[in-house]
Amino acid sequence: MPIAPLDNPLWPEFSDSCAEPPLSAPPRARDALAPAVEAMVWRADQLGSSTSSVLSSGFAELDAQLPGGGWPCGALTEILTAQFSILEWRLLAPSLRPLCESGKWAHRPSIIVIGPAQAPHPPGLRHEGIDERQLIWIQAETPAERLWATEQLLKSNAFGALVAWLPQVRHEQIRRLQVLSAQCKAPVFLVRPITAASESSAAPLRVLARVDPDWCLQVDILKRKGPPLDETLQLSSVPAGLQSVITARLRQPSLLFDLVSDHSIQREAIHHAVGRAAVSAQTDRFTPH
Repeated sequence: MPIAPLDNPLWPEFSDSCAEPPLSAPPRARDALAPAVEAMVWRADQLGSSTSSVLSSGFAELDAQLPGGGWPCGALTEILTAQFSILEWRLLAPSLRPLCESGKWAHRPSIIVIGPAQAPHPPGLRHEGIDERQLIWIQAETPAERLWATEQLLKSNAFGALVAWLPQVRHEQIRRLQVLSAQCKAPVFLVRPITAASESSAAPLRVLARVDPDWCLQVDILKRKGPPLDETLQLSSVPAGLQSVITARLRQPSLLFDLVSDHSIQREAIHHAVGRAAVSAQTDRFTPH
């Protein structure tokens, strides 16, 4: 018995039931994700958003380039610098000041510093709006003491911000600190030498900071949750103690350096001109100018 084709009008119901459903575009992976899951997904071509809270850096230009718009809480931030105690407080003071002003940490220290290269200077901190009574300074000398103190404080989670100078910390130790900091609700900063820029690190955020003559901080973001940043950020950072006394001319010292350099060149040219010998047309002898 011959079999009728599926499109035979004699078998319309059978033909319709066996027909393939119309093709439709598959849903995009992004549309298929739940909102809560979507918020945790980071795409490498986009600036990541922080799943935890952030602390504003106090610099609008820097916040615009940091994932979430500020220093991450519950994560490590590495600050690499060529010389310790030159710029760390200038970079961090705008973000640490609100911690002291809010009064949130009345029964616990707002800021803890571990092993700074130079002792904190209370009058300078007051100019930056940091109350030294809300700061604890742990004087740890050896690398082992600094690392141990940092780990114990991370486990306690009893601070508003933690700044530790760890020039000799190793890669596996940083990874352990990152795991511990994930349990904290506050930002954790590790100050390391600039030579560590070529080393791998588990810290999700790494910045390299320098100073220039015109009261600015030059900041390069070496690592972040997002695309690379090729430009160097220029952050205006006049020390608070000089804000009321510094003159308009001294706000750009580089112009004065250029002026002094030009005068030095002129004086050198005059010196050579005075000491140069010339031929007199009348006497046909060398006579000094």
